[in-house]
Parts: sequence; C-alpha cells; structure tokens
Amino acid sequence: MPRLRLVSRDEIDDPVVQFMYDRKFPGRDPAREPGTTASGAPGNYEAVLAHSPDVLEHAVRGFYLKQTKRRKLPLRYMELAITRIGWACSCRWMFSEHRKILRGLGLSEAALDAIPNWALFDGFDPAERAVLAYADCLALDHGRTPDGLFAALQQHFHDEQIVELTYIASMFAMNAGMIRALRLEHDDYDERVAEMPSPPEYRFVDREPTPLPDRR
Repeated sequence: MPRLRLVSRDEIDDPVVQFMYDRKFPGRDPAREPGTTASGAPGNYEAVLAHSPDVLEHAVRGFYLKQTKRRKLPLRYMELAITRIGWACSCRWMFSEHRKILRGLGLSEAALDAIPNWALFDGFDPAERAVLAYADCLALDHGRTPDGLFAALQQHFHDEQIVELTYIASMFAMNAGMIRALRLEHDDYDERVAEMPSPPEYRFVDREPTPLPDRR
C-alpha cells in the first residue's frame, strides 16, 4: 500500500475530489474496494492526494494543461519527454503509462524500447533527439542546459512550444519524485539498496592488506 492511507468516498465533500472519484473509480470506493485502472495501474494517485483537495485540483489541472488541444507543441513531443523523465527519475508508473500513450500516438516498438538508451538509437529524428536531451537536462541536471542543445531546440520549435515543453516536462519531473516518495501506483516497492546477508561468522577486520605478488 502507499505510505498514506487512501481517502474513502464517505470522507469527501469536495466537488473536484468527487468528480475525480466518479471519473476514475465509477461505482466503487477506492479505499474499500481497491482495483485497477483501464491501463492496469493501481489507481491510487487521486485517492492519496484527496487528503488535500486543492493540491489534487492543482495536480489535475496540470494534467489537463498538458492534454488540452490549446497546446501548440504536438502531444507526441511532450509524451516523449515525459516518458524519458519517467525513466530518468526511476518512476515505474510514469515510464509505463506514458510509454503506452506514445504507442497510441504511433511510436514504433523499436523507438519505445530505445527510450532508455535513446542516444544510441538512430531512429529518432533531430527534433525528437533534442526533446529527449532536453528532458535529461530537466530531470537529471536540475534544468542546466547547454547552449548548443537549446539552439537545437530553437531550430525545431518556436518560443511558445519551448515554454510548454519546459513547464510540462518539469511538472512531470516533480510528479515522478512525489509518486516515488509516497509510493503511489506502480512505485510501491521496498528500497532495493540494502545490506545483503553474509555468513554469521563474517567480521570485518581493518588490517594491512596482503602484498600483491611481484609481476615483474
């Protein structure tokens, strides 16, 4: 289960939370009747953020911002950046969900499989490569972007599109961290970096190492 409990339907009176519950969990209470979404995800993002209805509203409005037809940047490029951010931020849910969206937008299986090692895949065109590189700058280098990369973005996208890409990709980088921190959706798993078991008699001894043999 996530680190915070799921909010039950009988606890909510906020219209936005009710709307999201009716949309995502039609006919059931996500806290009492856990299930899965249409994509197979646990579907607990909204049921945890419902503890703070205005935070949930803010998050959902961000998703609407990405999806609306008012965007000047084609959805394919936004989803490519988001999927790469999911990988770069180790967010299993984000990588999985947005890879599915890219498939629906017509990206080939070879390209989907290459997102983790996109720099070695020659199937991405120059605009896609610029978007993937920019996603890495936002996710891995806190936004630090080389001038040459930004110039490449400007060759393919106008200013409004770059603002959209920057804002929406950064929003999803934030969401990736939040999902992992709260152990939501597919990211509810125990820490994998841990001390591994040794024989019970093992004891570390701080001593001078045995000299290596002379190779001459």
